Amino acid sequence: MPGNPPETVDFDGECTPEERAAAASRSTWASVAVNVGLSTTQIVVGLLARSQGLVADGIHSLSDLVADFIVLFASHHSRREADDSHPYGHHRFETAASLALGLLLLAVGMGMIASALHKLEAPESIPRVGSVALWVAAIALVAKELLFRYMLGVAKRIKSSMLIANAWHARSDAASSLVVGLGIIGNLAGYPILDPIAASIVGFMIGKMGWEFAWDALHDLMDRSVDAEEVEAIRQTLTDTPGVLGVHDVRTRKMGDMIVVDAHLEVAPGITVEAGHDIAVAARQRVMQRHRVLNLMTHVDPWHRPDLDHPATPQA
Repeated sequence: MPGNPPETVDFDGECTPEERAAAASRSTWASVAVNVGLSTTQIVVGLLARSQGLVADGIHSLSDLVADFIVLFASHHSRREADDSHPYGHHRFETAASLALGLLLLAVGMGMIASALHKLEAPESIPRVGSVALWVAAIALVAKELLFRYMLGVAKRIKSSMLIANAWHARSDAASSLVVGLGIIGNLAGYPILDPIAASIVGFMIGKMGWEFAWDALHDLMDRSVDAEEVEAIRQTLTDTPGVLGVHDVRTRKMGDMIVVDAHLEVAPGITVEAGHDIAVAARQRVMQRHRVLNLMTHVDPWHRPDLDHPATPQA
């Protein structure tokens, strides 16, 4: 049965929506601080040391800043209360942000590949890089890996797909810094062509990850169901509700990082409408307290009595 969710929802005792928002904000601002320092250092040193790979990595870090502010914007707007135009709230701001992050990564990756290919067309013009570039690449690698581990830990704890996407964005930075470091080593060893090759590899990695994030977010915007394990857990909570004799037609769709659920509950055929209503209300409350469910719509059916929306199942 429809209705507004409680003010705070405890998902398996982990954290409330307010705690999720605070954790998301802290981890994102930490990412902003790291990326400001890294992007500035990488681009400046990359230009001075004539390393295209390091400059490309710095531009990648700069794109992270844009991504971080997209996350902060979406996180703020997704917490807005439901209104007449958005009766289920604004949770899909987060999904839209994940789509934007993916498209941003895809664009950055394609641009980096194009720039590297332009360099490879004239390999004799590739300069020898300065050794300081290697030190900056190593520092960037360590900083980005530590940032990834911190952000992913927070994202998993609060179950935020948007923050998981942003965390893996940081991991892509760590991987790109590793490739850039190898390219710089090759350049210093007398193979200057390895620097733009490293830049093109980084561009491919970034573009591939961007495509995956954008495609995943697009499916969520088309009302994709949550995974079978989570659906079964919701079904079990409904089944365990006193008075519920059976459950069928459980359907879910993602609403940002929350879930909207429809379910048919089977109750004893002889009870009153009021008793059936009370059972449905109890089932809804149990589900919303134990799972990340924004709303549960229930339909009450008499037990073992097929109807038009629940065809009879042949008995073995």
